[in-house]
Amino acid sequence: MDFYCSRGKKHARACVWLLGAALILLFSPVRAWSWGCEGHQAVAMIAEKHMNRHALERVNQLLLSVPIDPALPRWCSSQGLDSMSDSATWADDIRKVRPEASPWHYIDIPRDAPRSALAESCPASTGCITSALQHQIEALRSNGTDSHTRADALRFIIHFTGDLHQPLHCVSNNDLGGNCVPVDFFGNPPVEKNPQAESYSPNLHGIWDSNIIQRMKRMESVAQWADSIDRRFSSQTAGWQKAGINLDDWAWESHELADSVVYAKLPVAIPVEEPELVKACSDNNHVSMRMLNLHERVSQQYTDAVAPAINQQIAKAGVRLAMILNEIWP
Repeated sequence: MDFYCSRGKKHARACVWLLGAALILLFSPVRAWSWGCEGHQAVAMIAEKHMNRHALERVNQLLLSVPIDPALPRWCSSQGLDSMSDSATWADDIRKVRPEASPWHYIDIPRDAPRSALAESCPASTGCITSALQHQIEALRSNGTDSHTRADALRFIIHFTGDLHQPLHCVSNNDLGGNCVPVDFFGNPPVEKNPQAESYSPNLHGIWDSNIIQRMKRMESVAQWADSIDRRFSSQTAGWQKAGINLDDWAWESHELADSVVYAKLPVAIPVEEPELVKACSDNNHVSMRMLNLHERVSQQYTDAVAPAINQQIAKAGVRLAMILNEIWP
């Protein structure tokens, strides 16, 4: 950011916005973004490999005809990306502009809840990822919707399909999807970012979003990484396609992975919390402080244990995103 902000007056407005956004991220209890830049871009790249020609043409036509506002500062670099991959992170960039969309990125299903809790975990007043994704699919499919709204809907669909496959976006252990679980990541101890909200970084959600993926990807480009994941799961693709489109099934699948992989593989067991409303990491009897005292230390052993699930979820998200778009444009 320092390099960007030093490049002259034409970047001043964007620099101010980026600095403001950084302060918001550091000093407020908002939910972290999912899969980071690389994960979301990889989902879009895998989807393109499984889209029919008509769907791919229509996607490119719509995104190019209604481009992303150039005045909108972008968290992720768009260098070398096509319009679909670049659009994969747009829904995070507009959170400040459209705060009503923040609850659309996740669904807080209590960690130990039965599947019947899925519906009640999606408040009608705010919506959640499954209802938002369905709404955007309907908006994109509608011929009566203007092109700007349809382009926004498409960008939401690309992003939300990725979000739905990040396990910590489909679970709540009174910890804001793992945002309130401080961890030591490869010798980097958690640092308190906001004493009032008791938020720490690194935390469980953050390392699943980006840190672990960056270690898995190593020196590969996002395109290379996406291609290797797609090839690795090629034998399972037909089965995922045959199962069809079911957003609730996908959410529940992610929810179960959160318990059986994300939490279960941690070096120190985290007990299941009795569900209650949590708006900040200082809630629920200071949940982040209690989690901090567990001294979770994430190293190569945890990364190796969860990497197969991360790779598979990225692959599934890409294939299933293609399924949605192929159904809209057969």
